[in-house]
Amino acid sequence: MDINLARTFLEIVACHSFVQAAERLHVTQTAVSARVKTLEDLLGRQLFVRNKAGASLTPAGEQFVRHAMTLVQVWERARQQMAVPPGRRALVTVGCEISLWQPLLLDWLLWMRAQAPDLALRTEVGVAEDLLERVAHGTLDIVIAYAPRQRPGLRVELLIEEKLVLVSTAATRQPPQAADYVYVDWGSEFAAQHSLAFPELSSVGLSSSLGPLGLEYLLAVGGAGYFRQNVVRPHIQQGRLHRVAGAPEFLHPAYAVYAADADMAVLTPALAGLRAAAAGKAAPRKTTAKAKKAAGDLSSRT
Repeated sequence: MDINLARTFLEIVACHSFVQAAERLHVTQTAVSARVKTLEDLLGRQLFVRNKAGASLTPAGEQFVRHAMTLVQVWERARQQMAVPPGRRALVTVGCEISLWQPLLLDWLLWMRAQAPDLALRTEVGVAEDLLERVAHGTLDIVIAYAPRQRPGLRVELLIEEKLVLVSTAATRQPPQAADYVYVDWGSEFAAQHSLAFPELSSVGLSSSLGPLGLEYLLAVGGAGYFRQNVVRPHIQQGRLHRVAGAPEFLHPAYAVYAADADMAVLTPALAGLRAAAAGKAAPRKTTAKAKKAAGDLSSRT
C-alpha cells in the first residue's frame, strides 16, 4: 500500500477536514479525495462521512486509526535508520517547543555526546501542535512540549516541573506597570491565571509568543515580565534581573512525548539525557573567548 494513503488519512483525522488536509499536505483537494477513495477501495470499507462541519470517522475509520499510525511510524523509522551515518547504531530525532529549547536542548546534546556517542542526533524546534503531529506519525521520536494533548498510541512523561516567576530589571516592590511590561504567552492556563492576578495588565506595551525573544527585549530596554525560573536564575545571580517580592508564581510543567511502541533500546538513553538536562546534570559547557566577548557586549548595552 502507498504510505501516502495512510498519511493522508491521518491528516484528515487531525484536521477533521479534507480541505485543511490538502493545504497541510500541499496537494489539491481532488488528490486528497482520490487517495481516500483508493484507501477505502483497498479496505472495502467507508472511512469518513463528509458533511458541512467537515469530515468525521465511521466506525471502520476509527478502527483504522491505530493501524494507519503504525504503518506510518514503521515506514518512517525504516527510512530514518537507512540514513544512519557510519559508526552510529541508530538515529534519534527530537523536536522541542520554541520557548523550551534554551537551555534544555543544548544541554541534552552535550549529555548525549558524552554518554551516548553511538547515536546520531537530529533536533528540530517548532510549534507544539505540529511537533506532536509528527511524533504521532513517526517522523519524530520524542517531542518536548508544554501541556500536550493526549493522543492514542503516545506516552506522556513529566520532564520539568517549571515555574514562571515575575522578574524586573529594577529592584522594586512596586507592581509592574503596563507601559514597561513584557507579556509572554505561556498558554491558555497561564493567561487565565495571569488575568485574575493582574487585571490591569490586560493591555500592555509588548506581547510575545516567544519567551527567549521577550527576555532578550526585557534585558535590552528594561521592564518586567514572567519568565521560566531556571532561565532567569543566572541573570538574577548577576544582578541584571530581580525577583518581584510577593508576586504570584505559576506552575508551567513540560513533558516528553513519544510513541508507546517505540524502540526503547534507542529511546532509553535519549530520555535519560533529557531527564539529566532537565535536572541540570548535563555536561558543563565550554565558554569560548568569542562567546565571552559577545556576552560582555550584550551586558554593556543593557
